[in-house]
Amino acid sequence: MRYKGEDKFRHDQPEKLGILVTNLGTPDAPTPSALRRYLGEFLADPRVVEVPRLIWWLILHGVILRIRPSRSAAAYSKVWESSGSPLLTHTANQCEAIRKQLQSKYGNNVVVAFAMRYGNPSVTSVLNELQSQGVRRLLVLPLYPQYSGSTSASTFDAIAQDFATRRWLPDFRFISHYPDFPPYIEAMARHIEDYWREHGRQDKLILSFHGVPKKYLLRGDPYHCECHKTSRLLAERLGLSADQYQTTFQSRFGREEWLKPYTDETLKSLPASGVTSIDVFCPGFSSDCLETIEEIDEENRGYFMAAGGKAFNYIPAMNATPGHIDALVALIEQNLQGWAVPTNDPEVLRKRAAQARQIGAQA
Repeated sequence: MRYKGEDKFRHDQPEKLGILVTNLGTPDAPTPSALRRYLGEFLADPRVVEVPRLIWWLILHGVILRIRPSRSAAAYSKVWESSGSPLLTHTANQCEAIRKQLQSKYGNNVVVAFAMRYGNPSVTSVLNELQSQGVRRLLVLPLYPQYSGSTSASTFDAIAQDFATRRWLPDFRFISHYPDFPPYIEAMARHIEDYWREHGRQDKLILSFHGVPKKYLLRGDPYHCECHKTSRLLAERLGLSADQYQTTFQSRFGREEWLKPYTDETLKSLPASGVTSIDVFCPGFSSDCLETIEEIDEENRGYFMAAGGKAFNYIPAMNATPGHIDALVALIEQNLQGWAVPTNDPEVLRKRAAQARQIGAQA
């Protein structure tokens, strides 16, 4: 059996410390064919949809992938940028900002890259590149502050599946969640306060998280609890009382029950209860994307205003803002403790190659 990367291995290759940042993913273009490929990969993941495989295969290929790609393509076309999808652009910018900070502190023997769980750049393609650069210690940071099997664990699955095809695995660390990491809470609070200083503050702050089916919670997934913990800590830091904020869940599909309260139904009901001005922020989204730009700031804004709302402000995700990058770097550095950055002494590398040649290996 041939393993990945064997043909590129050199005994005198400098060693690097690698940071891999990951996010959910994006189609390659806002077209039905690109959405069909993307949704086919995303919705086929058993971590995402926990339905018996044969039954789900028939539903996915017989119904969903015949109907949903065109609808999703129309939605993506509204938010698409010249550089690609917003999620891709923001994740690339975050990666570059993290790289600059870490390399300014530790030098060029630290490599920072990003990959998408679904779509491109794929996990495997980026791991290939990191291996070719000599990464022997790898820290993976999925940009999901709250853990769920459908996000964090799915990312781990993809990496484990790839590692099964490699002969020499790097030392490996994985950040599965950070819902209560103090710098993350502080970064969000300052981000919101900065927005309020510039745009004013509305009557109520809605904290909208991506939803998952309720059965995942009942089976032990901690996502629901971690979302509420993040909300509580953020509200405490902002000095909000219980009636000044609310946690909701968005982006459901299908007929089964998902985590409640639903964002759309909440926004439709608020004006009737006397709340006619709101701010909406999405703490679980590290980057603005279709679910924040189109679903929250367009679709749900429309629901609220049509129901009698007077003012609706969407507070953008933190994206690559300095406070967010500082928090992510602090999280990375906390999880790198005990790992020294390689020095790559040229003489040590030369001797290593010479010793390999003595036993007949190619340098």
